[in-house]
Amino acid sequence: MIRVFLRSMLKPLSFVPALCMMVMIYSFSAEDGKTSAAFTYKVSVKVVETVDQVANLDLSQTEIENYANHFHHLIRKCGHVTEYFLLAVSLALPLYVYGLRGIWLTLVAGAICVGFAALDEYHQLFVSGRGASKRDVAIDSIGIFAGIIVTRIIGWMGRKTIFRPLCTKKKRRRRTV
Repeated sequence: MIRVFLRSMLKPLSFVPALCMMVMIYSFSAEDGKTSAAFTYKVSVKVVETVDQVANLDLSQTEIENYANHFHHLIRKCGHVTEYFLLAVSLALPLYVYGLRGIWLTLVAGAICVGFAALDEYHQLFVSGRGASKRDVAIDSIGIFAGIIVTRIIGWMGRKTIFRPLCTKKKRRRRTV
């Protein structure tokens, strides 16, 4: 009885990570163009410095800055893909738990996430130094559908391996009743 009550109370909370991702994405989009570009540039410098240390390249500070400028756009777009990948996973997992599977999971989670990406781009029209781009929505969609596919694969593997014993116990109980 308590387990059923806790599940019914906690299950809706499984959408909280998706809401947190939406707030995070929206807050990144609310930054003006200069602030956003400066943040991405700092990330680009950190990426180049990390590669420099791992690969033992001994790059000078000027070379690091040149590489950071060169890869700035790519890193920015990878950030888009990563944000929306995480959004898709954090939204598709609770939908999967609620029983939405197969093509319907892809369609519902995809529509919600792509719709959010489009609204996010629309929101950027009102932010100084930013603008809307259909290409950004397409790039975001790559992360979205990758996240949904990963969720479907993990869910399928879980049903076939980890949760299979639970499924067979339920079937046995139904047969004996």
